[in-house]
Amino acid sequence: MQELIKTFKALSDETRLRILNIIVQKECCVCEVMQALNISQSRASRNLRILEDAGFLKSQREGAWVHYTLSDEPSSNFAIGVARMTAELSARNVLLRTDKARLKRAIKMGTSDSKSAMKRRK
Repeated sequence: MQELIKTFKALSDETRLRILNIIVQKECCVCEVMQALNISQSRASRNLRILEDAGFLKSQREGAWVHYTLSDEPSSNFAIGVARMTAELSARNVLLRTDKARLKRAIKMGTSDSKSAMKRRK
């Protein structure tokens, strides 16, 4: 029962649904999520961690970056289905479409570059 509660709590936040929407499109690092959603690094990291803990995502460290993708564990089939359903909704939602468009322009950055890029995007 606790796993089910964790899953639904993870889905009960707009930011996390927006993150799922873009990660369905492609593997993302935190800086790409920040740029696509126009949010801070701490907010992106916190929400990515919640989605990973709930079984929606898996992460892999690659040098200075941590890359997030949809989980491919058999136990996360429900989570994967919900993520794909969220992506289908993006065709009808302006905010989700905007996030996808910003994702296309997102670039991988080092930690010192992140703050200046966020300022430029505002």
